Amino acid sequence: MINPIDSLRTRLRSLLGGRVPRSLPRRSHKPRIGTYVVHVEEGLRLVVQAGLSDELWQWLMDHGWRVPSHHPDRRVYLDIPVSCVTRLIDADAAHREQVMFEAIMSAQSKRARTRRTY
Repeated sequence: MINPIDSLRTRLRSLLGGRVPRSLPRRSHKPRIGTYVVHVEEGLRLVVQAGLSDELWQWLMDHGWRVPSHHPDRRVYLDIPVSCVTRLIDADAAHREQVMFEAIMSAQSKRARTRRTY
């Protein structure tokens, strides 16, 4: 349990912009299917699907993607659509950058995806 003084100190630091940016988490083994993988600096998140090769996982890690190290992760991310992740898995190495760019451009917040129209 956080005592009131620590809570107040945390809020004060947040208001004054005294947060220290986290370093990139360490590299890890390829995650299981269905696990979220995040790019903290860009605020992006994707779900690992079947077919993600070891080579593609290395490529993603080289570009800053990691398995979140803090649970529960309360950061707000834009979700990359499942169809874009599938295209990334199917793309050859020469076209990955372009496919990833298109995936990032089509990323949406969870609220935007679940908003209903009546």
